[in-house]
Amino acid sequence: MEFKGKHVLVLEGYCKQCLPFLRGFKQAGCEVSVLCSSRLDCSYVSRFPDHRILGVCDPHKPSESEAYIVSLIKQGHYDLVFPPFDFSARILSRHKEELSAYALLYANDEVVFRKANDKEEVMKTCQEHDIPCPRTYFSMENLAFPLVLKPRDQYGARGFHVCRSREELIRYIEEKHIERDQYVMQEYIPEGSCVAGSVQMIDREGVIKSSYLYRCEHVFPENGGTSTLNALLKRDDIRSECDRLVRLMGLRGIVGVDLMIDGRTGEGKVIEINPRPVHGIALGFFAGMDHARQVLEDAFGEEVTAMEPKRWDISSRILQTDVLWFLTSRNRFRLSPRKLGYKVKEQMFFWDDPLPWLAFLLEGLRDFRRKMKEKKQ
Repeated sequence: MEFKGKHVLVLEGYCKQCLPFLRGFKQAGCEVSVLCSSRLDCSYVSRFPDHRILGVCDPHKPSESEAYIVSLIKQGHYDLVFPPFDFSARILSRHKEELSAYALLYANDEVVFRKANDKEEVMKTCQEHDIPCPRTYFSMENLAFPLVLKPRDQYGARGFHVCRSREELIRYIEEKHIERDQYVMQEYIPEGSCVAGSVQMIDREGVIKSSYLYRCEHVFPENGGTSTLNALLKRDDIRSECDRLVRLMGLRGIVGVDLMIDGRTGEGKVIEINPRPVHGIALGFFAGMDHARQVLEDAFGEEVTAMEPKRWDISSRILQTDVLWFLTSRNRFRLSPRKLGYKVKEQMFFWDDPLPWLAFLLEGLRDFRRKMKEKKQ
């Protein structure tokens, strides 16, 4: 109970990655509050928060949410504010200097966050330092097709489009009224390639205390969705390049790098950086790494414990969305967890905290059409 008495505010209680941190903060002795926007948020029904705040925290209401979060931090008595996703991490980075008088904000400085969240800046850094990444075009000259057009600072696989000719690219830009400098044009990595990711924990001194890769075995929708089954991956060549990249970007805290393992060459190519925890971090907790403790140690000035996976034979699954993957995938039997050789851990279900699983299901059913529409966009 080393951190007894420390009051931690966790934002975006609808995020899946909140759950292991709520548990970890509570087990470390903290008083835990979580900001939710609905009683169906998985964190709202979890047994671990001491305080559940129903407020405004919704990416579809950016200005209202930002004002609410700033006011909440100023009026509350929090020792640490933890953002689990891009939306709240962006807000804390933007207001870090102002709000640091009220609480420790576990977020990168705004200039670092903006650069890491900008896909074009990440690609420039990769190319300048020979870190594998898709070929990226910074002008309309010498384009090779097919290519992918996607927003520079969007997240969640939204807004990308595959263009198979210059005519299609120009037509799409005109029809969607796209401002060219707000988008990135990249090499299209073909089918047969694999989505993967990394997690890095970088302490306040810039030392990497945890670093590991995971492979997204199931993705729904398969043409550009979210992983539903993740498994640890041993590829030190790829991991070391991800370590090098996050150092070059000046990042701190827990971050993730999205990758594609090119089916033609086996090379791991950086797609983007997530300057906050990714939902695949649940796999790290299952593998024996207490990232919540690392966050507390880092935030409160203690030596951060170095951690690495203690077991490699497990996968983390989100059953609700994995069922959708199974129903729609042509690879449903070839890529089953049993055939892949993994022991499955359910990311959303625990016998001592079962309600988040049910809430996630109900909220998913309620918002299914909206979320699928966003994916198509």
